[in-house]
Amino acid sequence: MKPVAFITGGVGDIGQAICRHFIKEGYRVLYTYHNKRPDAYFYKEIHREGHYGFQLDVTDSEAILALSHELEADITQLDVLVNCAGFSTYVDHTQLYDLTDNLFDKIMQVNVRAPFAMVRGFESLLKKGQGTVINLTSIAAKTAMGSNIAYCASKAALENMTKSLARAIAPDIKVIAVAPGLVHTKFIENFDQSFVNEQINKTPLKRLVTVEEVAQAVFSAVHHFFSTGCTLAVDGGRPIAP
Repeated sequence: MKPVAFITGGVGDIGQAICRHFIKEGYRVLYTYHNKRPDAYFYKEIHREGHYGFQLDVTDSEAILALSHELEADITQLDVLVNCAGFSTYVDHTQLYDLTDNLFDKIMQVNVRAPFAMVRGFESLLKKGQGTVINLTSIAAKTAMGSNIAYCASKAALENMTKSLARAIAPDIKVIAVAPGLVHTKFIENFDQSFVNEQINKTPLKRLVTVEEVAQAVFSAVHHFFSTGCTLAVDGGRPIAP
């Protein structure tokens, strides 16, 4: 029987790369999407051999629990949960009033509360399997540089929660954070190009991380067999730059 990986936010650039990597490594992949449905190519590619997607609002805890109960009739265990779903939008850090209360709350709900709700909802299935949770955080958790102030705070909170969860649900389930630097996705088109160039120039490896490299890091973190409550950086050494 194939091991099972469940990826939230599986239709974004990073999510698709993670789905494909786990399929290549022999996993059965389940994934979620919110409003953005899978494009036709990805849908045709992934919906075979038992791989499947579910529409889910990750901020809806009752829907998460209902989905976990639904899946218990289909899978006997869950080996990997990847909390990849995230939300942000560009707001200049100096423009405090542009970061509205509603936007701030939505970022926290999607980026912090939702991963907790996913772990809580799928805890029993994870305990029956390999039992690994991967939380996608960001270099912004440490540098406080990112799309907006709330986004940076949310990723710092998620890294802290990774430690708390790792302690709380050990030894049955491992919880590890993977923190990319600025990833080469369509989202960075929202950034000023001078900012992007600055990040590249200040990164010792002199480029942005690719979605495939993030996926490789996620898979690698799953197989850090004696690691939990830690963060795997995939940032090209950006924090060590002067």
